[in-house]
Amino acid sequence: MRATQYTCMLLSYVIERKADNEKLVLKLKQLESSMSSGRKMFRLGNVVHALVAARKTTELPEVLPRICLTASNLTRALYFFCDTVLWLKSVGLQSDIKKAKWQNWATKCYYFSLLMNLARDWYEVSWRLEQAVQEEKMKENCFGDEQPQQRNSSKCNGLHGFLFLLFQILRSHPPLLLDVVKNLCDLSGPLDTLGIYKTNPGVIGFCGLLSSLVGILTLASPHLKLKE
Repeated sequence: MRATQYTCMLLSYVIERKADNEKLVLKLKQLESSMSSGRKMFRLGNVVHALVAARKTTELPEVLPRICLTASNLTRALYFFCDTVLWLKSVGLQSDIKKAKWQNWATKCYYFSLLMNLARDWYEVSWRLEQAVQEEKMKENCFGDEQPQQRNSSKCNGLHGFLFLLFQILRSHPPLLLDVVKNLCDLSGPLDTLGIYKTNPGVIGFCGLLSSLVGILTLASPHLKLKE
């Protein structure tokens, strides 16, 4: 449903400038709205899941992942609570709710949750970068002066060396790569809504679709999901 919603957003943005496609654009926007409402209904119990996840992450042995993931899950629980309130407003069960205020709170909670997820991702990347540099130093000590050209080519000096090493790490750890891509794509929505970095529905639709496809992939292949 999420992939369908963002596909409709992307397609309506692409074809809305053509005058002869007004009816199609209207239908796409209606389908997008229906998918959004449906997703809110299916997320009604996610507050409990987020709180249970937060309780589990408090038991992680490493300090930084424990803080980041616990904070992420707690703010995600707040986001789902705000989302539930907005759903009550949309179905008419609570008509006196101030939609703009709750929507703003929901977006801020979601944004902070994503930042915490990215902080955890950067911790994983930094740890693997440090490991890779240590391995390079061990290789240098083993080779000594026997293979200077090979040793010099493997050094991680400067921006190019850092980017190459980062590329190698992400390529060799698909779950980490997918998690980084998903979190970065998810940022486009709250950044635009909060006015931090304005884009357009086309960019948000594309990023949302890509994020949804990554989510579907990790559900279909659990080994591609980053472990806590």
